[in-house]
Amino acid sequence: MDAATPPKAAHKPGVDATLPFYPLNIAVLTVSDTRTFETDTSGGLLADRLVAAGHRLAQRAIVPDEVDAIRLQVRAWTEAQDIDVILATGGTGFAPRDVTPEAVRPLLRREMDGFAAVFHRASYGTVGVSTLQSRALAGQIDETFIFCVPGSTGACRDAWDLVLAEELDSRFRPCSLVGQVPRYRGICP
Repeated sequence: MDAATPPKAAHKPGVDATLPFYPLNIAVLTVSDTRTFETDTSGGLLADRLVAAGHRLAQRAIVPDEVDAIRLQVRAWTEAQDIDVILATGGTGFAPRDVTPEAVRPLLRREMDGFAAVFHRASYGTVGVSTLQSRALAGQIDETFIFCVPGSTGACRDAWDLVLAEELDSRFRPCSLVGQVPRYRGICP
């Protein structure tokens, strides 16, 4: 390119509605000693949002704030052939029983370092520096992706609306995580 040739215009990131949407099978895990399906507004919000976006709610569970219980459920889902993504809510703070990162991190084959950074940036806009009290994390266990977010309904709303809705949409450009899901490799860039 010479000095007289203008650079190509950069495309803004976003959903390209002209592309096909490829739905994911997503499981929702709530980590809590006190919530039931009737009182689990955080897991309920994630389940509602993912279905409204066109994905399939593969399974939903609530486990206590215990490393073994969390690992047992996560392992069962990562061994299932029909679950692409796990969304875990709860247990990411600094209370003594908040052990989700300790339960999940040793299972990760790869950690998605950027997720925490992007989640905190989005969360900062709604809760300010209180976002520092979250140990949100994400990564890949075998071929299944997992995202661990705080247990508050507001944090789940931020995580889905401001981060995951786009990251899990196959039409998002310049790229989407969907192209890394084994059944969509080669179909979805």
